[in-house]
This record gives sequence, C-alpha cells and structure tokens, in this order.
Amino acid sequence: MTFPPGITRRRFVTGIGLSLLAARLHAASSSATAVANGVPELSGTHFELGIAALPVTLGNGPAAAIAVNGSLPAPTLRWREGDTVHLRVRNHIERDTSLHWHGILLPAVMDGVPGLSFHGIAPGGFYDYRFPLRQSGTYWYHAHSSMQEAQGVYGAIVVEPRDGERHAADRDYVLLLSDWSDEDPHAILRKLKIQADYYNRQKPTVADLFRDAGRDGWKATLADRAAWGRMRMNPSDLADVSGLTYTYLVNGVPPDGNWTGLFRRGERIRLRFINGSAMSYFDVRIPGLKMTVIAADGQPVHPVSIDEFRIGVAEILDVLVVPEEDQPYTVFAQAMDRSGYARATLSPRPGLQAPVPEPDARVLLSMADMGHGGHDMAGMQDHASMDHAAMDHASMGHASMDHGSMDHADMDHAATPSSAASGNGMISHPVSEAGNPAVDMQTMSPSRRLDDPGVGLRDNGRRVLTYADLRSEFPDPDPREPGRTLELHLTGNMERYVWGFDGIPFSRADPIWLNYGERVRIVLVNDTMMEHPIHLHGMWSDLESADGQFQLRKHTVSVPPGSIRSFRVSADALGRWAFHCHMLLHMELGMFREVRVE
Repeated sequence: MTFPPGITRRRFVTGIGLSLLAARLHAASSSATAVANGVPELSGTHFELGIAALPVTLGNGPAAAIAVNGSLPAPTLRWREGDTVHLRVRNHIERDTSLHWHGILLPAVMDGVPGLSFHGIAPGGFYDYRFPLRQSGTYWYHAHSSMQEAQGVYGAIVVEPRDGERHAADRDYVLLLSDWSDEDPHAILRKLKIQADYYNRQKPTVADLFRDAGRDGWKATLADRAAWGRMRMNPSDLADVSGLTYTYLVNGVPPDGNWTGLFRRGERIRLRFINGSAMSYFDVRIPGLKMTVIAADGQPVHPVSIDEFRIGVAEILDVLVVPEEDQPYTVFAQAMDRSGYARATLSPRPGLQAPVPEPDARVLLSMADMGHGGHDMAGMQDHASMDHAAMDHASMGHASMDHGSMDHADMDHAATPSSAASGNGMISHPVSEAGNPAVDMQTMSPSRRLDDPGVGLRDNGRRVLTYADLRSEFPDPDPREPGRTLELHLTGNMERYVWGFDGIPFSRADPIWLNYGERVRIVLVNDTMMEHPIHLHGMWSDLESADGQFQLRKHTVSVPPGSIRSFRVSADALGRWAFHCHMLLHMELGMFREVRVE
C-alpha cells in the first residue's frame, strides 16, 4: 500500500487509533447518531475532530485515505442557527492540515485557509475554531491544504433554522457526492502536466468522422475537425480526470455498495445534495420521481419541479421527493463526461434496489459551446494561430491598461463599463492574455443564457434545472447599485495544464482590494473549454439575471465554457479571503486570487 505524502507507515497506524479514539470520546461527550451505511452525525456546540490516516477499499484495492474521526466522508455536523460552535481540530498526520467551513459566514481568522486566515494546523497540533451561526441551511466542510480534500477530508453541515424548517419533511437525508482515486492527487497532477488528456479515453474516432460527415456533410465536418486541430483541443474534453481513475461515491459508498435511504410510501423526503468532489460535475436524476428544488447553496428558493439537475463542484441543492409507490428508486448521478456514475437507492425496505439507468451517450462540445457562435471560425481567437505581436489592443480599448501589474480594485469600471459587462456582441480581452503561453483560447461571443441546461442535457426529454429557474425567496438583500465592476477572465492552457485569472496565476497576481461596506459587481468571462465553479469565501455572491437584476444568492457560481456570469458582492467581512475555482487541480495550479476587504 502506498501512503499519502507526509504519512509514514507508523504514523498511518497510529493515526487510525487516534482518530477512532477521538470519535469515541466525542460520541461520549455530545449527541452522536449514525445514519445509513455508517456515516456518523454529530450535533451540539462543542466538537473534537481528529484528522488522521485511514485504510480504505473504494476503488481497485486497498488504499490510504485521510479522514476525520475515522470516517470517510467526515461526520455530518448538525448545528442550530443562532448558536456559537466551538470545534477543536487535531492534526494526526505528518504535514500541515486545515478545515474550511464552506459557505459559512464567519470571521476571517476562522475561515481555515492557510496563508490567508491562519498558518494551518501543524503535525501534532490543534486549532480552535469558534464562531456564531448567522444562517441556516445545507453546507459542507473540507480541508484547504495540499489537496487533502481529494483524499477524504470533507463532510456535510446542516444548520437547522431557529424558527423551524420552511418545508416540513418526514425524513431528511444528506447525499454527499464525491470522486475517489486510489492514485494520490499529486500523482494525478503530475500525469496531467506531462499529458493533459491522459484520462480522456473518449476522443472522436474515424467512425465518428464518417457518422458526422453523413449527418453534416464532408465540408462542414472537415472544417470542424480543422478548427479543433488549430486549437490543439479535443471536443470530448469535458473532464480533466475521468472514470478511468475515479470511483464515484454517495456518502462514501461506491455504486456496488448501494447506499440506501428508507421511506414509507407517501412520505415527504428531503434530500440534501452536496457535490464534495475534487474534479467532477454530476448530472442527477431519480427515475420515476419528480424532484422539487427548495434551496440552493443553503439559501431558500421558490420551489421548482424538475426531473434532473447538473451540480458543479462545491454546489448544493436541497430537493423534496414523495415516493407514491411501495418500490425502490435509484438516485443516479452520472459524471458530466459520462465516464462513470454514483448511485444510491431510496427504498421502502433494506436490501432492495431498482434498475440502474445506462449512462447517456458520450458528450461532445461544439464551437457554439466554446463561445464562437457556431461551427465556423468567424470571430474566433485561438492562441495556436494568432500573431499576438500584430494585435492592435488599442482598438480594443486596452491601450492604457497594463494587466500585468494593475490592481483590479483600482480600476473604475463603473465609469467605463467593460465590453463583457455591457453585453455588446464581441468582447475584448485583457492585455495580460496576449502572447501568453498560459492562455490557449479566448471566447469572442460569450453566452449570457442562464436558461441553458448545458452540454449533454439539452433536449434530452427530461425537465432539466437551469440557473434561470432558481430565484431566491427573499428580495435583493442589498439593493444598492454596485459602485464599480471588476471583470475577470477564466483562463488556461489545456496542453500545458495551467490555469489562472486573466492569464495570471496566483503566484504572480496582486490581491483584489475591496473597500469595507461597498457593493461591487464581479463579471466572470470563461475563456476556456472547461466549466468552472467559482467560490468567494466570506461573502455571498448575488447572481444577476441576464438583464442585471438580482436573482439568486449563492456561495459558488458555475461558469460554463464560452459564458459570462455576473454577481454582486457586499464587502461586509473584513480580512483576507480566498477566491478560486473549486476544481481542485485548477485551484492548485493558479486559478486563485486573494480578496482583501479593508
């Protein structure tokens, strides 16, 4: 068995004992119960959590994980709005660790991001997290250190409303989706740096060429293949890491394990879906059952009835279902690239299972998906063929801008709105993207459509949730017009496997400065072929509709390829905060910024 970096065999065995001891001690000192298939639930206001090594068999054989209190996923924490919680987190591994409370509003020193919030938790040490609960809903927690999140350090949080739930339910289940690899995440990253499409085994074949030619004609088909060739990209590249190495889990259980939640016919069941994966988007449905969405990222929304939803990394959706038949139902969560799936069962009795659907057909991106307006190359800029030295950036409105050294917070975007913010056709790009080997493409006609289900879900015969369907139950919490607009482009080079904002990695980026109390609009333009879930710590992201009105409060905003998303932020939390893509490897390789509120 190989061990995660920083864990010796002795430390591995010792860590297991310490972790299980911590779990027993905590169970004796506070309220602790177990849910189906053994994921513990802990409630109260005082918690002892221990991070230690744990042997697991989730993929192809025995492997080493890192877990909290001997559980993968970590124990579900049940809190109550208005309480102050105290969590002592002990480190039983031989490298620094941390816990971040995703979506929870708290003081910056409690946020759990080493280098920004605190120094991290040293081996053998502990850290006391203490903060009041100013919200209710479904959230989650995870490590923010050295990709330990991918090795098992993640768990669910349920904050019960002080005045009771808006939607009564007979049963309440957390369904925590995740991806597991027997490979160490650092080894996965090394492979991608050597060969970025290492885990892509779904590339178009000669048979696909003839099929497409029969459908679209040879001229259009060859033009499409040439376009992708010039970009040195592949239309099947929807996921950097696939089912080739990943086993997809529900509450830490692989598909064959059949995690089961019980019900009686006619009961109302609340399902709290959390995407706690490292790198995987999931498309979720329950054949035979309608789902009513009642909350997004912990915040209540006007109920909407659907058959299926896509959930990005770190996103959360609460749904209600009412099984009317005395039969089992499959909860089916297929990876966006269709390379595998997670599944669970809702059942009237233990031991039953329903048929598991076949994964949908392989998904391919089109030029329209990339923000290029169609299958031709009109208006497209790809860095494989551009002569950057000849580009006239003055004509694009960037003559006086130095993105290599500028501080975005000092730009008065409100006085001179960006092309992306104004929504006027073709858009311009930061000078820092020009001639930049860290940028391999630029979208020229990005989509603002919030009602697009996304690639692979359009016209599939099911009612698929979109962002346009989700509307907060409350009015705009801060109706002030933003005083300025910050525009950031999500950038990367798939071949080199590097990521950043505006072509600049975190290691070379200045902080984004916000003035305490101001209202700011943030515009994100996705210049890559990947979908990115963007998370701002410490403050809410108030998603805007296509016409610039408040629509939905979130903590993680997913931006499809070739798209624009804009949201407003009230800078109401002093301190240093993380702002990053929640695709773990993208964050690790540079799609990360520091936000300072002063």
